[in-house]
Amino acid sequence: MSDIFSDLQWRGLIHQTTADDFLPKWLSEGGRTVYAGFDPTADSLHVGSLLPLMLLRRFQKAGHRPIAIVGGATGMIGDPSGKSSERNLLSTEQLEANIAGIQVQMQKLLDFDAGDQSALLVNNNDWMKEFSYTAFLRDVGKNFPVNVMLGKDSVKSRLGSDAGLSYTEFSYMLLQAYDFVHLNKQYDCELQIGGSDQWGNVTAGIDLGRRMLSKQLYGMTCPLLTKTDGTKMGKTESGAIWLSSDRTSPYAFYQYWYNVADEDAGKCLRFLTELDHAEIEALDAARSEAPQKRESQTKLAEELTRLIHGDDGLKKAQLAKEIFFGAEIANLVDQDLADIFADVPSSELPMARLSEGLPMIDAFVEAGLSKSKGDARRTIQQGGAYVNNARREDVATTLGTDDLASESMLVLRSGKKKYALLRFVG
Repeated sequence: MSDIFSDLQWRGLIHQTTADDFLPKWLSEGGRTVYAGFDPTADSLHVGSLLPLMLLRRFQKAGHRPIAIVGGATGMIGDPSGKSSERNLLSTEQLEANIAGIQVQMQKLLDFDAGDQSALLVNNNDWMKEFSYTAFLRDVGKNFPVNVMLGKDSVKSRLGSDAGLSYTEFSYMLLQAYDFVHLNKQYDCELQIGGSDQWGNVTAGIDLGRRMLSKQLYGMTCPLLTKTDGTKMGKTESGAIWLSSDRTSPYAFYQYWYNVADEDAGKCLRFLTELDHAEIEALDAARSEAPQKRESQTKLAEELTRLIHGDDGLKKAQLAKEIFFGAEIANLVDQDLADIFADVPSSELPMARLSEGLPMIDAFVEAGLSKSKGDARRTIQQGGAYVNNARREDVATTLGTDDLASESMLVLRSGKKKYALLRFVG
């Protein structure tokens, strides 16, 4: 067995454990079963979920068996931990769709066909739906002292807020704690991992295992993925950074990590990549000596984009980066251009207009890059008009099918960064 505990310590991934002196030796003695929970509030995980998912991956590669649990039951309630108000409850149909989307992403990072170490994806609704309300209170609720629940930080912070805490959310802790008991009985799972904001739920599960099973279970939390200023990582002005390419394009995903600040790059390399210690330390040194080269950020963006979107996704992201830095565009396919320019305004025109010859002035107006023909003429005359990233300076230019960058698309640019896509149909 590899020494996963020491590796996690070096990477700064251990925030709290319930048995600091015991866990290193226990983990080194043989394969253990470890689980982490994921909230199915969307049909994709986001960057904040990447850290516990990578922890499960690290445990599996070290010889242990990972279980990823999605909260089909707990997702109907919502975890109050770290929340200032109660969340909207999801329907059964929406939860099922979300879980299906999450499963696809987990299969990219965890090996579900590895014999005794095969990863498992389970839904806590599969066992919770068998309980009646009275049976749950009788079998589980009686083992929870209310004073202990009231002492949890996640409960105390909400009780002291204007929003308060509903009985529904208060019950969340019981449901999640029982997950640990069920997984221990069913799969001999003895270790729960999660973010530091989950400490109260982790220890509640350990306490319930002791009361219901007379067994010693263990817990470990990792730091939350935050920037140096304390704000959560994975947020942008346009919203969260998702693991689904339908929500966040591979290029946007790549660029997010490429733009990470120098002071956050080292932590991200340790937390999220599988680079070895020597390579990370070499990148630390290079970042200190020549931060302008952004070697750490480039490596971080490459490693994570390849991990989440595969080699093809990384190639598309790198191609998009070259294009947005001015590389000429030619011989691509529609889907590649659509992916690269997913966030760029686009307009449709009949293919016949291009076949007949489309004045470039008209093209810039149709694409919304110019307010009028006079505006378009000035842009061209001043050297600010580009077709497929090639500058065009003749106001009399007429575009034809030979100018297409793909089967049916033209990429127009005004100035350095203002892009638009013209799609030709029919």
